[in-house]
Amino acid sequence: MREAKPYTAHYVDVQASRAEEMVRERLRDTGMITLSGFTSRTIVREFASRIMNITPHRDSDPDGLTTLRDTRRHTHLAGYGGFGNGELTPHTERSGVPEPPRLMLLVCGTPAHSGGDCLLTDGRAVYADIAARRREAIVALSKERTAFFGGGDGHATQVFTEHPDDRVSVRLRLDGLARFSPTVQSYLPDLRSALITYQVRLPLDAGQGYLIDNQRWLHARESFTGNRLCWRVLGEPRFPLPRGFAPASRSAARPAASGRVVAS
Repeated sequence: MREAKPYTAHYVDVQASRAEEMVRERLRDTGMITLSGFTSRTIVREFASRIMNITPHRDSDPDGLTTLRDTRRHTHLAGYGGFGNGELTPHTERSGVPEPPRLMLLVCGTPAHSGGDCLLTDGRAVYADIAARRREAIVALSKERTAFFGGGDGHATQVFTEHPDDRVSVRLRLDGLARFSPTVQSYLPDLRSALITYQVRLPLDAGQGYLIDNQRWLHARESFTGNRLCWRVLGEPRFPLPRGFAPASRSAARPAASGRVVAS
């Protein structure tokens, strides 16, 4: 795990005159920003509405926000980990639908008594690491329909999707609702290792939060005790946002349609 200071490095002051412009620039550049000043649920929604078209879903409340807390009713239910107090493994939000939301905003309303730190991993760094160490793993993890995420109405997909413009997006979950083809099973240890290597810890105090590109960043959470409460907002950007990320090195190997590894 990288013990950096991601909160400071990615911070945008939402009260600044160019705040929304800076948010757009940072999301296009790094896919992640950190924020503060959210003293109420209403302020969270007002900010989110300026950045994205909010997408309601199964777990959201009538205003489109999802209240994440330990309900003590969802502890052993697959797909409901956000409503418990256990550890959450790195994942893409709503990985089991055909088109996951592009943006995810998470804001802390009440911090945990202990634990509960957010854990974030840049898919761009993970992709570059695996491509440099074990190129055949990138080939396998980019092959279509080698993963299935979700329950009976889930979605067949792959961990990495390479687009015609040479950009790459990541989609992942590693819980009980994730299934992988035998052709990729042997490469999952490489994937898990890279996820841990590039994971950064992001403790949040009340009113602090982060906004990520859901096609680039994976998020996780430590287990916790106490009455931790967060608000989550999902949606589509109100501005042009290129898909995923541009690979760190254009000279890195990438899988061709035939399954061969070719150099860009």
